[in-house]
Parts: sequence; structure tokens; C-alpha cells
Amino acid sequence: MLMEQRITMTHGAGGAVTNDLIKRYVLKELGGSGAEVPLEALDDAAVIDGIVLKSDSHAVRPLFFPGGDIGRLAVAGTVNDIAVLGAEPFALTSAFVLEEGLAISDFERIVRSMAVTCREAGVYVITGDTKVVEKGALGGCIINTSGIGKRNQSLEHNMSIVKKRRSQFSSRWLLDSNLRPGDRIILSGTIGDHGLAVLSSREGYGFGSEILSDVTPLNKVILRLLGEVGGIVAMKDPTRGGLSNALNEWSQKSSVGISVNENKIPIRDDVRSACEMLGIDPFEVGNEGKVIIGVVAEKAEEALEFMRKTREGEKAQIIGEATDKFKEVALETAVGGTRVLTPPVGDPIPRIC
Repeated sequence: MLMEQRITMTHGAGGAVTNDLIKRYVLKELGGSGAEVPLEALDDAAVIDGIVLKSDSHAVRPLFFPGGDIGRLAVAGTVNDIAVLGAEPFALTSAFVLEEGLAISDFERIVRSMAVTCREAGVYVITGDTKVVEKGALGGCIINTSGIGKRNQSLEHNMSIVKKRRSQFSSRWLLDSNLRPGDRIILSGTIGDHGLAVLSSREGYGFGSEILSDVTPLNKVILRLLGEVGGIVAMKDPTRGGLSNALNEWSQKSSVGISVNENKIPIRDDVRSACEMLGIDPFEVGNEGKVIIGVVAEKAEEALEFMRKTREGEKAQIIGEATDKFKEVALETAVGGTRVLTPPVGDPIPRIC
């Protein structure tokens, strides 16, 4: 008899194995809603009757890490997934699954951190749920947050600019499938910070300096970019699977190639050194406070200048562009060659979100 297949940690890592699990089992049974942006689009959020919806679960270990904690992560992650669709998030739900034995002081610290992050993002938690499970079942705490967002004038302004510069553009939202040849790709800042911060805290690694998570809500800077600059066609936060996975999702859904210059991708020296020491590809490490931005060529420099004037985007770079010369993500390497940047099978650092 063949051995029955079972869920592994790789199924939850956000790479190719996760995508296969979702497409083969979840979409097969739960797709077909007819929503404006449906489940089967596999974008960062969905849209139905003009309302943007997102649900996210967070099981990071440890619960507290340099630069953040599971509470800040839960709020920022959900807010950002709504914002990159072009929507304005305004309300969240929060469900806590707590492990027996969790210190009440730790729970209080997590909830307080969520409150601070909500104020930063300008959102409220309006409903939720709490469950407790037996000791040893889940490592302290899991948080599920769901969010609601809506259209606003910033998105309308942005889309009007896009439609003036691109014929036959009918999308109402910033979708993974919107990229076209010639669009420029902006990365808002350094990659790998969050994943390495969690790893160093969990494993007790010393990398010569303290690497802090980049976890932060990006909705306000995104809405300003849309309203004050415009010309944005797609956005994505490169969380699980990192920059490599995010770019490959764009390439596959938009049916375009993406050319990226390795020398333009900002990486902290200590993050790069830590990745080299551990044999980890920094392009596959998850981030929680960065965004990649697809923008029409005529607006790329203006968008870059805007981002560099913000705290969230001061290290932003134009890292590449979409092309019709090939269909993959191609990385122009620092040594002068070119290699295909493939999507990761799984996340090299488990449980970072």
C-alpha cells in the first residue's frame, strides 16, 4: 500500500508547495464565488461588492523578537495585505488561540502592542474570539486577524493616471496580474530583516550586530503614494517566500518576464553576512515592512523620489522592469551573469509570521 500523504511544515511556508496545496485542494472545493477579486485570483486580499476582505493567521516563534512581536505582526500583516490592493483598511477582527500556561503578562504585552500598531495604522479591532488549548499544543499563542477595506480617492486618482498612460486598462484594483512590459519595479527598502531577526532570536545566533524586524503598517504611505504620485499598477508585500516568491507570482499571473538587477536590491551588510554564513538565499527570506511596487515607466522616478522621502521607503530602489523578451524572473547578478530567480519550494526560515 502507498503511504498516505500528510501535511508537512513546507506546506505552510508560502512557496511552491503551499501554492500547490491551495490550488489542488482549497480552490477545487471553495473557488467559484463570482467575487470581483475572487479566491482563485490568489491576490493578497479579495473584493466582493466593493468591500476588500483579508484573513491572516500568525504563529511566529518566539512571540517576541527584536523589533516586534506577534501582536504587531498580526495587525501590520493584515493591514498591509489590504493596502497593497489599493484599498484603505478601517476595521479588523482578532481571534486569539492561547496555550494553557501562557503568562498573563505576555498576553497583556501582546494586546498592548496590537493597540499601539492599530493607532499607528489608523484602524480598530471591532470583534473577535478567544480560545484556550492544552499546554504544549501550539507554542504559546496564535492570532488570526481579518480586515476590511474600501476604495478611496487616492486609488481613484491613481487609476485615472494609469488609464491615461495605458490603453485597454480596465482593472479597478492593484492586482498581481496588472503588470505589463515596460513597467518599472520599485523595492521600498532592505530585504531579509524580519526573517533574520526572528531566526537570531529563536536560535540565539549572534551576528555581530542586532538585526531588527522591519514589521510595520504601510497603509498610510501607500495611500499617499497613490494620491500624490499615481501611476501604480501593482503592489505586493514580499512576506513568506520573500522577494523571489513575490516577483514570480507577478510574472506568472501577468504573463510577463521580470528583469531584476542584483546590485540594485538593498540588503543590510549584517543580513547579507548572516545569510552567507547560514547558507540562506536572502531573496527567499520573508519581510514584514517592505513593498514592491509596479509603476508605469513615466512615473517611476517620481514614485522613487516620493518613497525616499518617507521613513518607510528611505532606502527604496528601482530594481528592474517587466519585459516581453522572456517569461521568467531573471536576475542580473553582481558578477555580470544572469540566472533565473525561481520561486522557493518553502521558506528557509520556518515560522516567521
